[in-house]
Order: sequence, then structure tokens, then C-alpha cells
Amino acid sequence: MDLGIKGKRALVTGGSRGIGASVAKTLAAEGARVAVVSRDAESVETLIGELGGERSGHYGQPLDLMEDGACPAFIDDLEKNFGQVDIVVQNLGGPMGVNDPLCGIEDWRQVLHFNLEITIELNGLLIPHMKAQKWGRIVHVSSIAGVENTGPVPYCTAKAALCAYTRSFGRVLAPDGIVMSAVVPGVVLTEGGYWDEKSRENPEDVESYLASRTPLGRFGMPDEIANITAFLCSQQASFMQAAIVPVDGGQAKGYFV
Repeated sequence: MDLGIKGKRALVTGGSRGIGASVAKTLAAEGARVAVVSRDAESVETLIGELGGERSGHYGQPLDLMEDGACPAFIDDLEKNFGQVDIVVQNLGGPMGVNDPLCGIEDWRQVLHFNLEITIELNGLLIPHMKAQKWGRIVHVSSIAGVENTGPVPYCTAKAALCAYTRSFGRVLAPDGIVMSAVVPGVVLTEGGYWDEKSRENPEDVESYLASRTPLGRFGMPDEIANITAFLCSQQASFMQAAIVPVDGGQAKGYFV
């Protein structure tokens, strides 16, 4: 299937490794020009090189978007050096080591800022161009933690809010030809990620978790998330406004009805 995005400019946040890197590679394979932003400069450079480098129209920016003023400065740099974005995949997120549900409010704010507020701020800067051209795709990478009890409470709350934001704002953007949606991955094995570490530390516990919580009894892989994400970025997703799409091997129970 031709996704119809050849020549489109796509931005992937948190895109240097794992799901983000797989999404970037999939979009590039479909002919999109891809920009990636991530804190890990070495990983960004490696990924952009794998995509064919700047000579092939791709662009990488090592940057911590948590810093004050980082989002508008980044978008200004991006438009000067890459161009205005037609597609954005918001893959930034994580629990940030905040596991205590009774943590202080500053910890809550950090988790919410990382998983939700940066996405909202970047969208606010990117949407005007999409509205002007009457076409755009915005895909949020949420988490199974946002729809069922798995993971730290602040992280679950932030990802649930991201889904609610997608459902609400996606309807607002629909008349402008912009499709905002979200993918909800289940447990995904990424190199150096949480489940990779847990599998080495406590393989029996991980096997027990997979057997009890996932119908397939296995992890998802980054490319299984990336393929669905790329479809949501495509011309073919024109009737998927505000969609929340589980890619979880059937893990979530009773939420997606």
C-alpha cells in the first residue's frame, strides 16, 4: 500500500532509539523527509546516518526539550534548517523514575511536563502551518499504562491525559484537514529499555508477567508499533480523526469498545 507521504516533512520526537527510531525509519522508507530530536546526540547522529543523512533530506537535532524555552527555539531552528512540518509523531515520554503515588507536586509536574505539556506546546507551534495548508498528521505515542493499571501512578495519569487530549483536540482539528490520533502500545521490548533490563535481571518474573497479562505471551516489537504509526501518518488515515488505536496484542481489557 502506498501511504502517500513521499516528500512530506515529518518530525519524530524522542526519536533516536526504540519505537521512535523505528517510526523514523518506516517514514523514511515511505519517502518522507524525517527530522529527529532527542537528548542523545550520538544516537541522533547514528540514526540520521542510517537514514541517508542530510544529503537525503533528513535532519537530526540533539536537544533536551525539558529545558525552559527549548520548544520554540527548536521549532525556529527546525523551520530554518529543515522546513515546516507536515507530520509529527510525538514519542516523548517515560516515568522519569517517579514511582511513589504520594510524591511531591514538583515530581508530578515533571512527569506531566515530560509526557504531556511538551507535546501540547510543540503541537501549538506546528498546527498553524498544517491549518494553512489544510493537511496534517499528528500522532501521539501513548501507553497501555494510560488505560489500565500498569506502571507508576503519575505516569499512568499523564498518558491517560494524553489520550483524552487526543480525543478532544482531534475533533477540533478535523475540519482543517488535520488528523490527530494516538497509538497505545502494550509491553514493547526495546534495546536498553525498561523491559530489556527487567528481562536480564528477573527473567522468571518477566515471563510470569507476560503469561498473565498478555494473550500472546510475548513482547511487542518496535516495528510492530511503527508500522501502525506510519499508517496513521498517511493519506489513508483521512477518516481516523481523534482515533485511539491499541497496538497491545490484546492486553487492554474492556477499554476499547
